[in-house]
This record gives sequence, C-alpha cells and structure tokens, in this order.
Amino acid sequence: MIRLEKVAQDYGDRRLLGDVDLHVAGGAFHFLTGPSGAGKTTLLKLCYGELRPSAGRVVLFDSDLQSMNRDDLADTRRQIGVIHQDCRFLDHLSVAQNVALPFTVAGVAAPQRDLRELLAWVGLSEQAEARPPTLSGGERQRAALARAVIASPAVVLADEPTGNLDWDMSLRILSLLVELNRMGTAVMIATHDLNLIRSAKAQVSARVLRIAERTLQAAGADL
Repeated sequence: MIRLEKVAQDYGDRRLLGDVDLHVAGGAFHFLTGPSGAGKTTLLKLCYGELRPSAGRVVLFDSDLQSMNRDDLADTRRQIGVIHQDCRFLDHLSVAQNVALPFTVAGVAAPQRDLRELLAWVGLSEQAEARPPTLSGGERQRAALARAVIASPAVVLADEPTGNLDWDMSLRILSLLVELNRMGTAVMIATHDLNLIRSAKAQVSARVLRIAERTLQAAGADL
C-alpha cells in the first residue's frame, strides 16, 4: 500500500532522512521509534503525501507521489487515516461533527448509524454533542482516532497518539488500535514510549523500526 524507496528528505542544507526503504503492507502493524528530532513525524508525512521527497520514490496505493496532482492526492488520502500529534479540532463544532469532517469535506453526509457506532466504539457516545475544549486529553485522542477511521481507511498513521496521556489511557488507545488492526487495517505508530511498544508486542505481531543515522533500521530484540 505504501512504499518508500531510497527516500531522502532535506531541510535547507541539512539532510534529515536518507536512503530510507519502507513497505507498509495490508494488515501490517509497525512501530516507528527514535529520539526526538530524528524525523519520525517527517517520515509519516512522506507516507501520506504531506511532504514530497527530496530524493527517492514514494508510492501510495500503486501511484507514484511525484506524478500525483492535487485531486489524485486527495483521492488517495481517503484511504489513509492520520492521527496528528496535536489533535486539532474545530472548536465551534460538536465532537460528532468533528469526527464526521472527512465526509463533510468530501461533500457527502456521514452515515449517522455508522457515526453513532463509531463514537460508542471509542467510548464517546455521551460526549457526541460536546465541544472539543471541554474534552480531556484522552477523550481528544479517542475523538481523533474516530475521525481518522470514519471513512474506513486501509491504513492508519498515528503520530505519538499517547504522548500526553497517563498509562491507563495510553493502553486504552493502544487497545483500540490493536482491535482495528485485527479487523484488517494496517497501523503505523510513531512513538518514543518503549513500554507501549512492549505492551503491543504481547498482543499483536508488530515490527519495530528505528530511525538512526538518518535512515530506517530494524530495532533489536532488546525492545
């Protein structure tokens, strides 16, 4: 579904990533780790076309990113759910309306039954009409997850989805992502939390990748 072939990414005269190879296949579960500033967020942005590589090739669902126009990329992104680290919402809309935004942007009405079932799945039925500023950190992350998967994407990319949460809520978010993966959705999580990775590996077959020396390496068994 997503392939990076000998990808490099520069910022000015600085090379952040170089010679990166990655294949995210259907149903896979990947963790992406590495120190702060190593390029985890940048790598995720390459995986959903927010950035175009300085060198190398990014292939999204059999289409070369470099050859995609704006409409092509928008169509492809409907197959990729993204959970951003900062969980931005439109504060004047309800939680339910924020979760349904992918449908709204596409100019179609969200299936209300599916929306209700999704909010129940993430435990936000009672908060459906609440405004985002009233939500706790854990509730915001669960709303972000719901918004990322409402259109049934083939893959979900999550950038530090538990970074500001306590351990119990981190495990709750993880359990939802594991359940999603067991239903066939590919998942890739960028995180610095090795305890979260260890907990996931006890539940699902997960590949752990580490950014080191500007490239992507398989993490050792010490995780």
